[in-house]
Amino acid sequence: MDERELLVLGLLMTQSQHGYQINDFIERNLGQVSDMKKATAYSILKRLDKQGCVDVTVEQEGNRPPRQIYSITDHGKKEFYNLLRSSLAHAENVTPAGEIGLMFIDHLSRNDARELLEIKLDKMNELIETLSKIPPHEEGIGVNLSFRHRLALLECNRKFLQETIKELQ
Repeated sequence: MDERELLVLGLLMTQSQHGYQINDFIERNLGQVSDMKKATAYSILKRLDKQGCVDVTVEQEGNRPPRQIYSITDHGKKEFYNLLRSSLAHAENVTPAGEIGLMFIDHLSRNDARELLEIKLDKMNELIETLSKIPPHEEGIGVNLSFRHRLALLECNRKFLQETIKELQ
């Protein structure tokens, strides 16, 4: 299941858009939940076009270069709902970044390990503070649920780090 395809199709469910609009929206509004790069979005749009999930029309405004406008097709809507259902029902045992480091923490002194985890905890606190300041999305609950989920995971990690730092003292 490709969540990046779900993201692009989901954005097209609201309105037809050109590639720059899609990338700009992802970068400005979804940077905390997606690390998708611009080139990736464009390659996904090309793939979705080949699969018949989107229609592409060319728009010309004045002297500006022509731009491609992407619209979701009926086939794309079916694919969106299939991906959405799959995503919501999917459970995955994800290995968080840093997990391997924890496995080998015994190779450091307790003091060094504690100091490094304190640095990580500071970064975790900054992330939590940043996410906590994001204003709620006005339409629907989906975007808010995604941010709340991300915040809950970070807070769980923070609690784990705090407990582990205490154990190392």
